[in-house]
Amino acid sequence: MASNTMAGLVAGSHTRNEMHVLHGEQRPPTRQSVPKLCRVCGDEIGVKADGELFVACHECGFPVCKPCYEYERSEGNQCCPQCNTRYKRHKGCARVAGDDEGSLDGDDFNDEFQIKNTRDQQNVFAPSENGDYNPQQWHANGQAFSAAGSVAGKDFEGEKDIYNNDEWKDRVEKWKTRQEKKGLISKDGGNDPGDDDDFLLAEARQPLWRKVPIASSKISPYRIVIVLRLVILAFFFRFRILTPAYDAFPLWLISVICEIWFAFSWILDQFPKWQPINRETYLERLSMRFEREGEPNRLSPVDVFVSTVDPLKEPPIITANTVLSILSLDYPVEKVSCYVSDDGASMLLFDSLAETAEFARRWVPFCKKHSIEPRAPEFYFSQKIDYLKDKVDPSFVKERRAMKREYEEFKVRINALVAKAQKKPEEGWTMQDGTPWPGNITRDHPGMIQVYLGSEGALDVEGKELPRLVYVSREKRPGYQHHKKAGAMNALIRVSAVLTNAPFMLNLDCDHYINNSKAAREAMCFLMDPQLGKKLCYVQFPQRFDGIDLHDRYANRNVVFFDINMKGLDGIQGPVYVGTGCVFNRQALYGYDPPVSEKRPKMTCDCWPSWCCCCCGGSRKSKSKKKVERGLLGGVYSKKKKMMGKNYSRKGSGPVFDLEEIEEGLEGYDELEKSSLMSQKNFEKRFGQSPVFITSTLMEDGGLPEGTNSTALIKEAIHVISCGYEEKTEWGKEIGWIYGSVTEDILTGFKMHCRGWKSVYCMPKRAAFKGSAPINLSDRLHQVLRWALGSVEIFLSRHCPLWYGYGGKLKWLERLAYINTIVYPFTSIPLLAYCTIPAVCLLTGKFIIPTLTNFASVWFMALFLSIIVTGVLELRWSGVSIQDWWRNEQFWVIGGVSAHLFAVFQGLLKVLAGVDTNFTVTSKAADDAEFGDLYLFKWTTLLIPPTTLIILNMVGVVAGVSDAINNGYGSWGPLFGKLFFAFWVIVHLYPFLKGLMGRQNRTPTIVVLWSILLASIFSLVWVRIDPFLPKQTGPVLKQCGVEC
Repeated sequence: MASNTMAGLVAGSHTRNEMHVLHGEQRPPTRQSVPKLCRVCGDEIGVKADGELFVACHECGFPVCKPCYEYERSEGNQCCPQCNTRYKRHKGCARVAGDDEGSLDGDDFNDEFQIKNTRDQQNVFAPSENGDYNPQQWHANGQAFSAAGSVAGKDFEGEKDIYNNDEWKDRVEKWKTRQEKKGLISKDGGNDPGDDDDFLLAEARQPLWRKVPIASSKISPYRIVIVLRLVILAFFFRFRILTPAYDAFPLWLISVICEIWFAFSWILDQFPKWQPINRETYLERLSMRFEREGEPNRLSPVDVFVSTVDPLKEPPIITANTVLSILSLDYPVEKVSCYVSDDGASMLLFDSLAETAEFARRWVPFCKKHSIEPRAPEFYFSQKIDYLKDKVDPSFVKERRAMKREYEEFKVRINALVAKAQKKPEEGWTMQDGTPWPGNITRDHPGMIQVYLGSEGALDVEGKELPRLVYVSREKRPGYQHHKKAGAMNALIRVSAVLTNAPFMLNLDCDHYINNSKAAREAMCFLMDPQLGKKLCYVQFPQRFDGIDLHDRYANRNVVFFDINMKGLDGIQGPVYVGTGCVFNRQALYGYDPPVSEKRPKMTCDCWPSWCCCCCGGSRKSKSKKKVERGLLGGVYSKKKKMMGKNYSRKGSGPVFDLEEIEEGLEGYDELEKSSLMSQKNFEKRFGQSPVFITSTLMEDGGLPEGTNSTALIKEAIHVISCGYEEKTEWGKEIGWIYGSVTEDILTGFKMHCRGWKSVYCMPKRAAFKGSAPINLSDRLHQVLRWALGSVEIFLSRHCPLWYGYGGKLKWLERLAYINTIVYPFTSIPLLAYCTIPAVCLLTGKFIIPTLTNFASVWFMALFLSIIVTGVLELRWSGVSIQDWWRNEQFWVIGGVSAHLFAVFQGLLKVLAGVDTNFTVTSKAADDAEFGDLYLFKWTTLLIPPTTLIILNMVGVVAGVSDAINNGYGSWGPLFGKLFFAFWVIVHLYPFLKGLMGRQNRTPTIVVLWSILLASIFSLVWVRIDPFLPKQTGPVLKQCGVEC
């Protein structure tokens, strides 16, 4: 990948024709030649004995190497992946069933009786997920992508030298054991030491990842119970509807409507979890294929995006730790670039990154030398573990102490910057050279770019190159819509495309540091897979959090969603995008369609008359033809991308800043395609008026054009972050992060899935990323309010999954999951009503259920048991603890009657009345006190509904018990049903009650409330018993009122 750097801050405005540039050093771009590659495995196609290029299929000439050809004949369907013509036997190849007997040459007699044929037995080709081959090819731009499990034997030359003899023998023996268990080799065969290379060759051809389905003993009972629960629900609603409570008809009607909505909501949530899966990656195989000794590293470059808005609410020390963990990634340094978006144009963050870049020169080599985890210093030094475990370097202790001291000094410098930033001077901030800070006016400033690291002069203390670190603040002017975080992320897409143009992008929030230095490699196991990788729009990692109390009072970890729901979605079309911890395919964000695998035609015979074939298959062919014509313009850019990715990357005639030169590469193509695909107006309408950026979109494998220079690229980078660049383009509509909701992540992922892209859920054993979460009750509710508000906005927009994207490639179960993500806030209305009903019943003496017969009570018990069994079996296959599951249930009620309710009304006001409600950025914890923010009480209107529900139900309990005491034993029976529902509400709101009590060293409010409740009950009982009044024995005598 070409690397162009510059030193000094560059600020400018394209619309005002202003530019302030300090030139820096340049490095010439590097490129690699593209060999003739096999389109199945990615290896070079060899030559035959006569020196001619090996051609597997003489019908279409589809490039396939000899090992893949032999494997396809012996283990596959014996047909060419492109034209589906049966492979003919080549001279020197073993005969397989179905070969023409007459085609066997006498010279090949020995080949028919091969005693040792381990290569044919053990070569493994990994097909695509749907089981068919994909004839599409990743066009090269200096990189040749290898198929899942396909490395030629020559690639293992020198592999033996990496291990000593004992390690090598041990590795081979382990491989033999695995192969014996699979039945691929016999126990008495294959003991020749000369077969070691063949053994490892077969192992290397294994895929980079595999699906790990849930055991049938765990998932089958789970599915059976779901079906039974549906049946029970049907009978339950039949009883509820046919037996109304006439004495409390309004309450009965409301309760039935609420229960029907709950059932609908359960179906939306449950069925996308029908087929959960796990995935497993093989990092050693990835390194073996793309990091071969003596060859250039072929791992794909990655651009990492970090977004931040207000450094006073998102502490710079947290952002610095995130950046340091990125710069320390276990990945080739020349292939990593970190872009930090400062949407608040803060000089505090600018200076903090300068300090971070200087500290990284010492921190990065320390991390890589000693292989420490995690590589965020704040969290590494605060670990309460034995840091000497597995450390053998005698200098480690000394270097660790020195590094910890340097980090503490670094923190002091950052704290000094924060203290200085608390009070802004009247004349505004001034940079060190005396020039005014361009971002003094937050909402009116030019675009700014600063490259801190990555140049040849910015090396670490050991003289090695460091990854590139770039500060970006997009231009803002009054009167322009900036679209908050989504707009900032789109600006980063364009800047990175101009400066580095890596094919993959990792998106992180400023408080989510890299906890696993191999996280990028984990994602590459999927994205660089030649079959699945072409169809992937992103790889999503689960969110994990630090600094949460042990009991996770407010379900901050959200374990049920990340460990249950997301696994279920991974078995359909892929997980939803959750806003951070996600590695994107750049081409998917450009609005392109995924490559379509050509389905093989069905087998036909010649025994049917031609008219029958026309009747049976004609309509399908016609329909298919119409579909292709209809999709010509819809997939225009996908086809353009395939063609231009090949032609343009090979051109290399100097700087390409004119679209006319792009069109020159289309010579030889159909005129209709040239006119419809390569129109300059179409490009500019779609991507904006930047030829440099448009050129980068044509390079499927990333990289920069030859002949580009640093000055021109920086000028173009300032242009693409100007405030008016996106006007009259498809940015935010079809390209990049989608606008229209504060939860832009859901919209962005939904649009890509509608185009037919797939996504993958990656859960490495060591969490890839960790972040901070608001553990205070008020902050947590405001965070949930923001998410719910975004869902309501999507529900009321044209992108609502209820009516958008039909006729596309979105699977039905995936659609159900997206519907659930935008419908769940509306559950707050029936939930609030249902939580109020128990208190009303206790206060009025009425009930929503009439007197139950023995048969009717069976359905209530069956429904109750099915709910419990479903939860237990779900915990069994997912591995989620019962505590996490219960906390999730509790906060579902707490958030439902507070944040979700407010989100519904705010969303309606915003869409229908135009009243915009700005959300508050969730504060990130930077307090040294452990869980110090947990007990902080902040009053907010979100606390009113749950507080009211608690008071109502407690008063109802007191009233119900007192009424039962006054009316005698006959009234206790109906009371138990009412008390059950009332205590169900109180138990679910218990964490909310604890949130109101403050710190633990004070008298808990919950104790006071329960004391008042119990005191009231005992007082009523005491009055009813009247122990101090004398008791009369015998009949009570009264004076007769009749004169007799």
